[in-house]
This record gives sequence, structure tokens and C-alpha cells, in this order.
Amino acid sequence: MPKGYWVSVYRTISDPEKLAAYNKLAGPAVKAGGGRVLARDGRVMAHEAGIAERTVLIEFDSFEQAVAARESAAYQEALAVLSDAVERDFRIIEGID
Repeated sequence: MPKGYWVSVYRTISDPEKLAAYNKLAGPAVKAGGGRVLARDGRVMAHEAGIAERTVLIEFDSFEQAVAARESAAYQEALAVLSDAVERDFRIIEGID
């Protein structure tokens, strides 16, 4: 079964305090949903239209598990705290088996 991944690329961060509050809630929500952070805030080389503000990659055992974690009450609470503090491109993608 192919794995699922959250890919989140931040274009702008307008409120670092809200982002920090989101991180405190999102980390446990991701872990409870079976997610494993593979990359976060490391070095990024952006090409073409890419922006190297902040990039996060999280792995789940399946695409369905990744979707369920995004829809969980715990992660929705984290999103509510994040509110309009960032502009980001968030995607859930299915890996290649």
C-alpha cells in the first residue's frame, strides 16, 4: 500500500506567535494520526517559482491515514489557532508503492 504525505510550503509567515501556538497543537495531532515528520525547517533550495520560507514533509502509512489526520478534531483545533498567520500551499499526496 502506498504511503501518504503532507507537503506544506509556507509562502509567508505574518504572525510567528500564532505559528508557534499552532506547532504546539499540530505536533501531537500529527503524531496521534500516525504521522512522522521527515523534514522541517532545514535547508531548502527553491527553483523556478519556489519560495524557501519554510517547508514541512510528513509521512503516513497510507494516503487514507494522511487524509484522516488532516480531518481529525485535534488537527482542526491546530488550524483554528493558525488562522491567518501564514500563507501556505498544503497538499496531501499519495506515494509510489
